[in-house]
Amino acid sequence: MTIHDEQIRELIERWARAVHEGDLATVLADHAEDIVMFDVPPPQQGVRGLDAYRQTWPPFFRWQAQGASFDIESLEVTAGDDVAFAYALLRCGTPANLAEVPDRRLRLTLGLRRDDGRWVVTHEHHSFALDPVADRNSAADEKELHELHERWFAATAAKDLDALMEPIAADVVSYEHEAPLRYVGKPAVREICQAGLDASGGGSVSWEVPDQTLVVDGDLAVSWGMNRVRVTPPGDETVESWSRGTRVFARRDGGWQLVHQHLSYPFDPATGAARTDLLS
Repeated sequence: MTIHDEQIRELIERWARAVHEGDLATVLADHAEDIVMFDVPPPQQGVRGLDAYRQTWPPFFRWQAQGASFDIESLEVTAGDDVAFAYALLRCGTPANLAEVPDRRLRLTLGLRRDDGRWVVTHEHHSFALDPVADRNSAADEKELHELHERWFAATAAKDLDALMEPIAADVVSYEHEAPLRYVGKPAVREICQAGLDASGGGSVSWEVPDQTLVVDGDLAVSWGMNRVRVTPPGDETVESWSRGTRVFARRDGGWQLVHQHLSYPFDPATGAARTDLLS
């Protein structure tokens, strides 16, 4: 190994440690003013110039603060007198990411030049390989979300409020049928769910979405369909109502949580009254 190889290896290892520690000054320290980076996120044309490069890192640091790793697993350096390149594989992901796809690695290629006797990075290229099991993972996510809904339906029938609230995010925003315009936060949604369960008195209540559609993309998912609610008060006839429902989920801490819900009834333009019977 030449002295140039050693200097460049130390430079890259120092940079990787700084990335992991969120040390922006050290991340930038050995980079040229005219650096060009092809990163995993957009823009497609790359990031050009040190100022633009600097702006990419704070969002990454916020993501990494969730417990993500950024560790060099292998590194190869080839250096001439004034130009060099290096390529590396890094473990980059949250514990949940790496548990799901253990062999997933960030691929890194660096181009360097020597300015006034000092090596600086002039080009970075970061990428992940396309995952051939992504479709299977998406199918598994859809299955998990369908099962989440089935647990909701069962909890409704059992009037188990705690089970209903379990997959709801603390910062949820829900547009319910009843005023006010929106319910913000888990306690507010818990209150409206309790009122829904109490509507049957000592009788029974059920909820289902017979025509549910799910779309999953990475850590976000959307479901929509017609809600059918049946309430049977003691000694009385069952009242059935239909409404529209859209729900947005985010994967957090390795599980799916409801972050937004939008429920609505269509209305009769002749009377202005809500229609709850259009599918009955």
